[in-house]
Amino acid sequence: MSETQTRSLADLKDLVTSATGTGVGTTPEGAPKREPKRDAQGRSYATGRRKNAIARVWIKPGRGEIEVNGKKVGTYFARPVLRMLITQPFLVSDRYNQFDVFCTVNGGGLSGQAGALRHGISRALTYYEPDLRPILKTAGFLTRDSRVVERKKYGKAKARRSFQFSKR
Repeated sequence: MSETQTRSLADLKDLVTSATGTGVGTTPEGAPKREPKRDAQGRSYATGRRKNAIARVWIKPGRGEIEVNGKKVGTYFARPVLRMLITQPFLVSDRYNQFDVFCTVNGGGLSGQAGALRHGISRALTYYEPDLRPILKTAGFLTRDSRVVERKKYGKAKARRSFQFSKR
């Protein structure tokens, strides 16, 4: 970078700081400070998605109880790997057993539903406590896993598999 570009960027920074005033309400990086999003009952809501599964998640301060479609998490997700996947956002942000989670999940299979629930919990945590966003972002929990099943094409047995070749 040349000296003129550096000087103009410094001037631009000065203009931005003078326009916002003393910098009240901004983070050190210069981004505006996020406000918590909570409803009248003190809950935060978020939607999580993975594959064809969609999870609608509400979190509120509590004892760490997770309820999925009206059932306890242990009965809905019987496999320990899926339960571990769901609790990862709380473990990374040091908020384990501090929030109650109520959610409805539909579509897809159990693995996709657990991934959607993890995505929804992560987003709801960032709405409840905006300071947790960098931690959850670096862990990769706020990124939606966009992989979906490939559609079947005509002239094919499945999405890519051809019909069995018959010599005679």
